[in-house]
Amino acid sequence: MKQDDSRKDENVLFVGIDLGTSRSSISASNDTRQWIESYVGWPKDFIAMQVVGKPVLFGAEALANRLSLDLCRPLEHGVIKEGISRNEEAVRDIIRHLLDLVNPQAGQKIHAVVGVPADTLKVNKLAIRRAVAESVDSLMVVTEPFAVAYGLNLLNNSLVIDIGAGTTDFCIMHGTIPTEDDQKTILNAGDSIDDQLFSSLVEKYPNARFNRNMVRQFKEQYSFVKDVAEEVRVEIPVDGKPVPHDIKNEIKRACESIMPALTETTIEMIARFDPEFQVKIKNNIVLAGGGSLIRGIREYLQEALKEYGPCRVTGVEDPLFSGSDGALKLAKDMPVKYWEPL
Repeated sequence: MKQDDSRKDENVLFVGIDLGTSRSSISASNDTRQWIESYVGWPKDFIAMQVVGKPVLFGAEALANRLSLDLCRPLEHGVIKEGISRNEEAVRDIIRHLLDLVNPQAGQKIHAVVGVPADTLKVNKLAIRRAVAESVDSLMVVTEPFAVAYGLNLLNNSLVIDIGAGTTDFCIMHGTIPTEDDQKTILNAGDSIDDQLFSSLVEKYPNARFNRNMVRQFKEQYSFVKDVAEEVRVEIPVDGKPVPHDIKNEIKRACESIMPALTETTIEMIARFDPEFQVKIKNNIVLAGGGSLIRGIREYLQEALKEYGPCRVTGVEDPLFSGSDGALKLAKDMPVKYWEPL
């Protein structure tokens, strides 16, 4: 797609934002890329303010100081949580912070493409618009797997599966902008793995003391499906003393818990597509998102699909930025008429 000539001389910073339940990333046309964990924290009181020294903290810094903060993870299943007034404020702060991280020039207009889960595009678009209105001049909201596909030039005969924290999103690309029928979202994703692992460890080690943030770190470091040769042992406090715990079986069960729904939805997406092109789709399945880093997941899915004929499953090279990079590419290519002025 050729960039519209009417914008060539504008002082515009194009940005692509992947606003994720667990992590959010931004890619900008000034060759800057940044990411943070999707947490915002405000000091609880004047003592906390003296301790942290800032009115608001983000990402890893917010997590590290969470005992002093009102900590907010404002996105649930990729959607701004309803019923809590501070969630939209938190998303506004995250957007503003991400934009600050890419250093826009004074007076520079900002045109942003923001990715959201496939099934939430309609309900989330207005909330996203409100959250970014103060920070950007023009906006486009697209689905996350479409942004990934566009960035990788997977525009025809491909299936992108974006495994995030809150959702897993599917998008079939067939040479046009995908419709609702070409996309689907399920909730079997990283957070559900965390829930399963947390419950299993509570049951197996009732005297151990750990929290969900620790469990998420265990998963991100050791996640696998099928099998791995090495042991998986972590130190967890018992009565204040660090004690090694074997969590290999629990990690495996938790990671594999999302695979039946992922496999079933992949089959469903392919089966309802034009039968003449199903073979091409099956041989061009691409996994993206943090879940694509689970060891053995490509092989697991490929094996689960083999009874439906030959297939090929690959993964993106950079799961952290594949969504924001694709959104940036879309932003730079998109004609003016598709932009929503704010």
